[in-house]
Amino acid sequence: MDQVFLSVVSPVYGCAACLPQLVSGIRAAMEEISCTAYEIVLVNDRSPDDSWEQIKMLANTENVVGLNLSRNFGQHAAIQAGLAHARGEWVVVMDCDLQDQPDQIPALYRAVLKNHDLVLARRAARQDTWLKTSLSKGYYRLLSYLTETQIDPSIANFGIYHRKVVAAILEMGDYVRFFPSMASWVGFRKTTIDVEHAPRQSGASSYNLTRLIRLGLNVIIAFSDKPLRLTVKFGFIVTGLVIVFGLITLFRFLTGEVIVMGYTSLILSIWFLGGIIISILGIVGLYLGKVFDQTRHRPVYIISETTED
Repeated sequence: MDQVFLSVVSPVYGCAACLPQLVSGIRAAMEEISCTAYEIVLVNDRSPDDSWEQIKMLANTENVVGLNLSRNFGQHAAIQAGLAHARGEWVVVMDCDLQDQPDQIPALYRAVLKNHDLVLARRAARQDTWLKTSLSKGYYRLLSYLTETQIDPSIANFGIYHRKVVAAILEMGDYVRFFPSMASWVGFRKTTIDVEHAPRQSGASSYNLTRLIRLGLNVIIAFSDKPLRLTVKFGFIVTGLVIVFGLITLFRFLTGEVIVMGYTSLILSIWFLGGIIISILGIVGLYLGKVFDQTRHRPVYIISETTED
């Protein structure tokens, strides 16, 4: 098997029209850095269009390898599959929709040679709508707070990673995969550089509001127990307020201000405390559910076929 110096991994979903341009752009980037020992690993996340047919056609040419997952496992599981298959000493991870531009790969490569193990691409000027950019900032700010990690909304999957970084990520046994947080968690010598961010060339993002909320909950539960600690703090606060309210009520009763406790305050108290209890049980239930998922040891992805078969 030929030695591979640099692998480019790209999860594919809903962007069949972009793939020829993506591959040609990566090849041009490889020529710029004088790299001949490279491979392009395209992972089809069971895209509903004809992406797999496109990948098989491109795999008839040199340096392109295709993986077809058995069903849609999600972007980060597809990245995991590509990383596990990549053979390069250095691995570039990028999206397939050409918002991550292949002509930025040489800049990442030159930066990583300055004694770094990974270089992350920071989108200095995102080519998205104002609403999407604003919601993204708020989403990642909340995610950073609840996971107690620094998640930069201008940094996604695009970057270059040394083989030892990739090996460390692959060794992580988490059932829930979120590539940016995992790359941050493993450590190593890293830096960021600004890159150009292009408008989406084809298709539409598969991340709607429901999927983003589900992903956020999975990441929070997988990477932090802060929601549980917040519920404990909230419980102490509520307990303190109840004690204060009880003492005030007792004082008013002893001074003759209150003869019979009000029906309204009783019902509101029951509803309030009932809501808190149900919410806390729900949070604990989410954690138990994820523990159950983890203990089943199901694979993060399943490969149906490859172009190497």
